[in-house]
Amino acid sequence: MDALTLDGIIATIVWAVIGMSAFSAAFFIMVKLTPFSVRKEIEEDQNVALAIVIGSVILGLAWIISAAVGG
Repeated sequence: MDALTLDGIIATIVWAVIGMSAFSAAFFIMVKLTPFSVRKEIEEDQNVALAIVIGSVILGLAWIISAAVGG
C-alpha cells in the first residue's frame, strides 16, 4: 500500500470520527434542551410533525458538519 494512500485513509477515519462526534454531541444537546421526551412524542404519541422537525434538524446538522469537515 502506498504511503500517500495510507495517509489519506487515516485522515478520512480521523475526520469521520470528528464529524460523528460533533453530530452526536449536537443531537444530544438538542434532545436534552427540549422540555419533553422526544422519544415518547415520536414513538408512543405518533407525533409526525415532531418527527419531521427532528429529521430536518438532523439533516441540517449533517450538512453543516459535512461542509465544515470537507472544507
